[in-house]
Amino acid sequence: MLEQVLSGLMQRYMERVPDVKAIIQAMIQEGIIAKPEDVENDHIAFRTMGVPQLGIQSLEKIFLHYGYTKKSAYHFPEKKLDAFWYAPPAPHFPRIFISELRVQDLSPKAQELIRSYTNEVKSDPVDALNLDDASAVDSFLHSGLWRLPTLEDYKLLAAESEYAAWVIYNRYYLNHFTISVHNLPPGYNTIPEFNAFLERKGFTLNNAGGKMKVSPDGGLLQSATVANMITATFANNETHPIAGSYVEFAERKVLPQFAHLPTDQVKREHRRDGFEAGNADKIFESTYSSQTGR
Repeated sequence: MLEQVLSGLMQRYMERVPDVKAIIQAMIQEGIIAKPEDVENDHIAFRTMGVPQLGIQSLEKIFLHYGYTKKSAYHFPEKKLDAFWYAPPAPHFPRIFISELRVQDLSPKAQELIRSYTNEVKSDPVDALNLDDASAVDSFLHSGLWRLPTLEDYKLLAAESEYAAWVIYNRYYLNHFTISVHNLPPGYNTIPEFNAFLERKGFTLNNAGGKMKVSPDGGLLQSATVANMITATFANNETHPIAGSYVEFAERKVLPQFAHLPTDQVKREHRRDGFEAGNADKIFESTYSSQTGR
């Protein structure tokens, strides 16, 4: 069931984010991988609204049902966000990162606007889902939770929180998936080398806080493309270009206590796990106008 849900998410994500196929094709042409299935997915991420009937506490139920384990919490005071990550039931599945907007921390006007939409959801929609029906779950993750927003409302929210505007239009749409670079061939298996490859191929990287985001312990290095712009259709058939989704890249260093292991014996559990708030804070900006407008 988990395989089917993840497959559905990735299929629609790849259809909507041209950079995914373009990057994978460039990797094949360069001889880095032989086929798309050779890409290791480090993690996928979702954005949610922090209101009683939705948010992390609702969406996480799906993945906890499939055997994921809730791990560390992260907080982003400036962006008014909270998040958790979830460890998969088996190493070949991606980690999951779910964030939510602290709606109560926004201005009264923005709160009222958001709740005019989210209040259409009267109870936790996941409670009504048959989590043993993978196609139903897949459909839910690609369905609207509230009415289509107006362009005016979208712009009003974006002026205060670009995260809020992204979610009000995209709902639970997959925000990004992440290519693990540390298991790629030498010459491409570090973030600096892979970034150089991407830029050589013409991809634009998020430069908020630098193109390479590094955890204080040096064990987690990340980068991301800038989100592709998509033509969004709002209420009353108004159209406007908005940020869609993007692709992230992660390098997880081998933990010091496993440094003696030969490369071919290093497994996921031997590498730096989890996430880093400082890195994630800047990667969120891949959908922000400061990046998409460059």
